[in-house]
Amino acid sequence: MSGHSKWKTNKGKKNLADAKKGALYTKIIKELTIVARDGGGNPDINSRLRAVMQKAKEANMPSDNVKMAIKRGTGELPGIVYETTTYESYGAGGVAIMIEAVTDNKNRTTAELRNIMSKKSGNMAGAGSVSYLFTKKGYFLIDKTLAKEDELMAIALDAGAEDFKSDDKNYEITTSPQDFERIKQVLIDKGVKFQDAEVTMVPSTTVKVEGSEAKQVLGLIEALEEHDDVQNVYANFDISDEIMEQVASEE
Repeated sequence: MSGHSKWKTNKGKKNLADAKKGALYTKIIKELTIVARDGGGNPDINSRLRAVMQKAKEANMPSDNVKMAIKRGTGELPGIVYETTTYESYGAGGVAIMIEAVTDNKNRTTAELRNIMSKKSGNMAGAGSVSYLFTKKGYFLIDKTLAKEDELMAIALDAGAEDFKSDDKNYEITTSPQDFERIKQVLIDKGVKFQDAEVTMVPSTTVKVEGSEAKQVLGLIEALEEHDDVQNVYANFDISDEIMEQVASEE
């Protein structure tokens, strides 16, 4: 599995500065609007909306902002018309990258992302050239110091998880997207604490990158994630924890 989720964790994104928190709120508001538009404003029957509302709660977003975004999505309040779009690209070392964006001006967003690519050793790719490498999965990342491997594996697999892996520092659990919320609740009920828990795109293969190429890839990912219209970035890099920690500490 790629180290992308570990990279997000190493950067400590949950301890955001005010400026970055504002940018995160903007992204969540767009996502709330889109999922409410597509699936309705009732989180009891719209699981995607329920997940984004949980994300807003974890980011300490004011509840009024959440309610207004949902109402704009359902048409109860006027608002900007957003569309979702996906870009496929490559970074240094042949790393495959998928970018999910929400925008009110696709031409502007496309031009701006191309500009980021040109400055950060990346290239746009044709439709289908990257997406086949990724599959949507539920994903949990857990620090090894917080759980015993045998116990956690038993809990996860008994709950219906598809896979369980471990490395020197972490456990990784993957599930089907449909089972993610149920298995998440089982883990919470068992007192398991996550570093990361999300429905994400998991790569079928990874690309090991080192040295300057590794730093170029992480720099590109960072620049893409900071763009206001970008909701999610998925990549299949395999970069050592040491390099990721070094780059994260330099920011």
